[in-house]
Amino acid sequence: MVEQCVSNGPGRKTVAKNGKKESKKTETQRRTSDRIKSRQREEKEQLVKKRVQILDGQEDKGNPRKRPNVNATEEEEEKEKEVAMAERMVNQVLGSTEVQKEVTLDDAGGVVPEKSATVKVKDTLRLFNKFYLQLVQEEELRCAKAKVDNKVSQGSKKLLKGSKKSADKSKKEKPSEDGDKKKAKRPDLKAITKMFEANATMYPEKRIGDLPGISVGHRFYSRAEMVAVGFHSHWLNGIDYMGQSYRKGVYHNYTFPLAVAIVISGMYEDDLDNAEDVIYTGQGGHDLTGNKRQIRDQKLERGNLALKNCVEQCVPVRVVRGHECASSYCGRVYTYDGLYKVVQYWAEKGLSGFTVFKYRLRRLEGQPILTTNQVQFSYGRVPQSVAEIRGLVCEDISGGQEDVPIPATNLVDDPPVAPSGYTYCKSLQIAKNVKLPANVSGCNCQGTCVDPRTCACAKLNGSDFPYVQINGGRLIEARAVVFECGPSCGCGPGCVNRTSQRGIKHRLEVFRTPKKGWAVRSWDFIPSGAPVCEYIGALVRTEDTDHVCENNYIFDIDCLQTMRGLGGRERRLGDVSVSAINSFDGDDQKSESVPEFCIDAGSTGNIARFINHSCEPNLFVQCVLSSHHDVKLARVMLFAADNIPPMQELTYDYGYALDSVSGPSGKIKQMPCYCGAVDCRKRLF
Repeated sequence: MVEQCVSNGPGRKTVAKNGKKESKKTETQRRTSDRIKSRQREEKEQLVKKRVQILDGQEDKGNPRKRPNVNATEEEEEKEKEVAMAERMVNQVLGSTEVQKEVTLDDAGGVVPEKSATVKVKDTLRLFNKFYLQLVQEEELRCAKAKVDNKVSQGSKKLLKGSKKSADKSKKEKPSEDGDKKKAKRPDLKAITKMFEANATMYPEKRIGDLPGISVGHRFYSRAEMVAVGFHSHWLNGIDYMGQSYRKGVYHNYTFPLAVAIVISGMYEDDLDNAEDVIYTGQGGHDLTGNKRQIRDQKLERGNLALKNCVEQCVPVRVVRGHECASSYCGRVYTYDGLYKVVQYWAEKGLSGFTVFKYRLRRLEGQPILTTNQVQFSYGRVPQSVAEIRGLVCEDISGGQEDVPIPATNLVDDPPVAPSGYTYCKSLQIAKNVKLPANVSGCNCQGTCVDPRTCACAKLNGSDFPYVQINGGRLIEARAVVFECGPSCGCGPGCVNRTSQRGIKHRLEVFRTPKKGWAVRSWDFIPSGAPVCEYIGALVRTEDTDHVCENNYIFDIDCLQTMRGLGGRERRLGDVSVSAINSFDGDDQKSESVPEFCIDAGSTGNIARFINHSCEPNLFVQCVLSSHHDVKLARVMLFAADNIPPMQELTYDYGYALDSVSGPSGKIKQMPCYCGAVDCRKRLF
């Protein structure tokens, strides 16, 4: 282990946790009593029952849950299988029960703190994005198949043209073709259905007021994300409200329906938004084609009645503002702007001559300041040109090597200095005593890889493509290792299975921080699963770095150890080809415990060397193989774990175990962590 001598700069990086947060399971043994397990099962059964009632539309009617159909069709059986699979995915991301709460104990019998609400919200949104990308991939494959089938069908028609038999066949085939062309249900809505079926939403029961883990300024990149965490339960309606079923719960003293949240997105022509003072138009009666005009009178029912009851009972509502956003797949982004009191309501003739209900809302005092930029959704202080950059100390640290310039700014030091002490490079520098394996034979696909059943590279990934096409390519989920197409493959550079090989595509900036040294942020929105950069430096043998001190830029390539779950690592195998894994020599005891190779970015490297650690990172590490299949020499990529808004610092978990670093004398060293995360471990190691 290399000694660490500098405060919270990029430390000895490790792929031990594949970029995930260091699991406390590796530090403590979890124990749960039978009594608590029984209570958890009862709570989960109650939540499942409630969710089924909601899905069946029976919540307000109080109808009992429907009995299972013993004569289920194949389609229903397939649905049950999908639900079971979704539940397994939820257990992997959120734990084996709905929440682990205070039941986790360490070896001394002490309670291990549970995850904060902020982290639980992140985990829920990551699960939603995983479902979403899987469904996007299904749709992409469906469209590709329909395109191929259509070509085959057109060819058959030409051969049979002129014959009566051909004419009859064309008539029969036409409905099928039209069916293929029909637009499928939106992947985000299908993902929400999976979340409901797996009982994986963050807050399944509606609540009045703020929700823990979601603070003012939080951005949702679709209405579906709000539904996933239970912040606003309708993907289309503007008003979310509690129905009559809540009369018997903790809110039994209230009159229902009762509004809990509204979305202001400019859908009604009568809306008036003055930031902290809003005139909100009730729901119903407007033209759904998008021209905002009213076409009928509104009625004082459902959401409209719920807002009226808020006036009379002084109940605040959560206000979310929707803004146009080209980065979001739905074309909008939604910002939580705090709690508002509904102070007044009335009915009047709207601009189109129909009766509408109006509600005056006033923002409650004592909340974070709501700025004009937040209301209009400005991307923070993103410069539009080099001349607008504050504290600029270098226009491009890559010296023109990258396709996108990487400026460096410093508003901390006096006088300001630029990053120094290294040479920028965009490709790995191979040490003389390291020999890369020969290129392996690739797939025979032409142009781009389409069918995972026939692509040789996809077969190594469990007969599946790890990426989807949208947004220039996104990784569906983290894997132990990703096999990409390489130099011997027949496909071209536009193939989706070459996503990580296209270099830096986002406008990144290196900036100086008061406590953490240099850091990295993006001027652009980065969607979850998008590649950010590769960790570049000198590829060397680990044994050659054992004598090095004060080098905080060494990254162990321990993909093999992670795949086998060695040394307390959290195994992340997935659908990787088992034959490919088993082909690696496991007799070398040293390689079993210590990675044979590492990347040293101390004296030469790229922008990845400046990315800091966080206990709640927004990036994760992914090992990738393309030209060869030796996991000991895998490429190290950093991908977005979340939807990352502009100007947010990019971070990943360095993966240190506490008390794992010793000095020359053998004494355990400690380094404080300044990441500022809610669940910060307070120490880097």
